[in-house]
Amino acid sequence: MAIDIVELAEFYASPLGLVTRRLIRRRIRAMWPSLRGQSLLGFGYATPFLKLFADEAERVIALMPAGQGVMRWPKTGPSLVGLTEETALPLPDASIERILLIHALEHSEEVRPMLREIWRVLAPEGRLLVIVPHRTSAWAASERTPFGHGQPFSRSQIARLLEDCLFEPGRPQSALYAPPWRSRFVLRSPSSWEGVGERLWPGFGGVVLIEAAKRVYATPTVKQGRRRLVPVVAPARAPMVPVQARRERRKIAEIPKRLAKAIRALTS
Repeated sequence: MAIDIVELAEFYASPLGLVTRRLIRRRIRAMWPSLRGQSLLGFGYATPFLKLFADEAERVIALMPAGQGVMRWPKTGPSLVGLTEETALPLPDASIERILLIHALEHSEEVRPMLREIWRVLAPEGRLLVIVPHRTSAWAASERTPFGHGQPFSRSQIARLLEDCLFEPGRPQSALYAPPWRSRFVLRSPSSWEGVGERLWPGFGGVVLIEAAKRVYATPTVKQGRRRLVPVVAPARAPMVPVQARRERRKIAEIPKRLAKAIRALTS
């Protein structure tokens, strides 16, 4: 079940939430240095991280699942956020070049249908960035943060899930090496915690970040004994119709004309 929108907003407005936002933003920016001229969709609760690209992306929108609720974003200007069912995104096929998925996958009761819907709206050359709680981290064990709710994942689990849903996952990365404490000891030096964690235990951050490409399949066909790949949408030649069959169809097509002619003869 999705965590409530009010709880998410309250967490990211808290001191620990502000630190969390900054550390995850830094990792996102390292993975996506620039989205200039591209379209970006944030799904789940992605609005704390979309401001990174607001001034460079061609278009930035946010969609939130119905079970979570929705909150206006941005606070000023036209609203760029909407509420939707997670398996029925109100977007055309292959219409989005980048998708950021956070606070969504771990709460979904229809994980694979949701990922297939994301696959549908993602452009063939697009990229999906998934952020989920890391199963063995202190963040996944603490209910004081949003990452302590829902189903956490290991690095290998999220990679396999993306492969099963027709994505080509890249190398997983991690963030949030500091413990999820609200003490000043942690909040004063989050960058130091990140630096030490990346060097000493790079696979054990609080969240897993993994970028994946949309995998587009082709169907095999055989021509002159050789295997050849053609696009799924390639047109196929209509089968040849035998001569006798064409003659029969022509006779059948002439029946209404003959019937009309007979009726006119009877009534004249």
